[in-house]
Amino acid sequence: MSGTAIDRVFERRLAGLINSREPEPLSRGRRGLEKESLRVTPAARIAHSPHPRALGAALTNPAITTDYSEALPELVSPTFESSEDLLDWLRQLHGFVYRNLGDELLWPASMPCELAGDADVPIADYGRSHQGLFKQVYRRGLLTRYGGMMQAIAGVHFNYSFPLRFWPLWAELLQQQRSDAAFISTCYFDLLRNYRRHGWVVSYLFGASPALCRSFLQGSTDAELREWQAATVYGPDATSLRMSDLGYRNRNQAAVAVSVNSLDEYLRDLLHAVRTPHPPFAALGVKVDGEYRQLNANVLQIENEYYSYIRPKRVPRSGELTGQALARGGVEYVEVRALDLDPFEPLSVSESQLRFMEALLALLLIKGSEPLSNSAQEELDHNHLLVARHGRRRGLLLQRDGRPTPLVQWVSELFDQMQGVCELLDQQHPQRGYAAALAEQRQKLQQPELLPAARLQQSLLEAEADFPSWVLHLAGQQRASGLATGMQPAMLEEFTAMAQDSLEQQARLEASTRGSFDDYLRRRFDGQRS
Repeated sequence: MSGTAIDRVFERRLAGLINSREPEPLSRGRRGLEKESLRVTPAARIAHSPHPRALGAALTNPAITTDYSEALPELVSPTFESSEDLLDWLRQLHGFVYRNLGDELLWPASMPCELAGDADVPIADYGRSHQGLFKQVYRRGLLTRYGGMMQAIAGVHFNYSFPLRFWPLWAELLQQQRSDAAFISTCYFDLLRNYRRHGWVVSYLFGASPALCRSFLQGSTDAELREWQAATVYGPDATSLRMSDLGYRNRNQAAVAVSVNSLDEYLRDLLHAVRTPHPPFAALGVKVDGEYRQLNANVLQIENEYYSYIRPKRVPRSGELTGQALARGGVEYVEVRALDLDPFEPLSVSESQLRFMEALLALLLIKGSEPLSNSAQEELDHNHLLVARHGRRRGLLLQRDGRPTPLVQWVSELFDQMQGVCELLDQQHPQRGYAAALAEQRQKLQQPELLPAARLQQSLLEAEADFPSWVLHLAGQQRASGLATGMQPAMLEEFTAMAQDSLEQQARLEASTRGSFDDYLRRRFDGQRS
């Protein structure tokens, strides 16, 4: 299908939504955030202290957990119908966390502080229960396979689901008989394919990791990076080194190809990866001298090991694996994983940014979305990596259906289509927040010095500071701001009770743990072997 034909499909569908019986068909979707940040000392070194007990048990606290490292707290929000309410909640949670960190700080950049090698990144500890050991061994496997440095990178995940009342209307517009779980999953996979086509725009507009501490390279060199001060290297036209081959898109997972042409194909490819032994990983050992180095020697230990820019998700039931949840009930929401921490924002994200992301996801759902061939997927992967490494290069060309297309032209076309989506989202909202969010991003297209990556690079150069010192200064400012946050008594009570309840829940899990961890693993993976 040509680009022009796809545009006509989009215009027809958008007109159908505008003229539908529902006055606000896209309003009040559910959105949530998962936000990671390294804990660091006042000397800008990664913290080796345990996850603060006052924050609860990372295994069982639904709001405050850890990602790979014990020093990488992850704040997890419930879902909200407005971005304003979501950020208000996150602001309160930040205030609670800062009050329980002692003299430690939250590192406000995606790329980590100075690190003394893989061993300097402590693996998260989830206690002695089988559930906790499973999570810890999985992380030990990440260390064994990819090294610990990559696991110290932080980001923001944006979770979003369209309002339930939207789906019957959408089925009617697409002349489908039913708006059941299968239909909804099919539509979310339309979005996923279009994110692979166009999602590089997220790194372009919001990438905020053009620089990193030299220690991250572990003595290696990179011809595309320039040196700055004693401890810093940066990409002169990079947007998100976090999302480049230096970060999550590393060569170790280059051979993992997962289709997003349908839920069935997606699950087929993921299950193949988690069932297929990988000799290089087997050579590393699974259980050595009685201790697990990884959960197994397969291409992926579990589904979550596959890193993608965006994932289809469903909240799993107790004991259910990610793939099992999707197979049972279909796609419930999508998780966008490509957002860097914005060091210029106290919460790492802004309301305007979240409004833009909501409008972008709506655009990607509404647009026509043909299946992707393997060759098309390779072209799209290259676009994502090119933007991460060189997105601010003047005149940058991306590949679009095999033809070179200026990035600026492509972004402008997306913005033009988003205008109608933002108007639809702004219906009956006189503040026109979505149109304002789009206008803010249009300004970046005209003034690329406003891009977060450009601002960060320019700030480093003007301050004549290295990356660790510059980020530490911001971390101190944000700590002071967080401590000054007026905690609502009810929220303080809620977070405190949540932390205490999680400690008690973990204690009960550990007290009830029976049998061997080997048997637990066999039971846990039975669903993947069937």
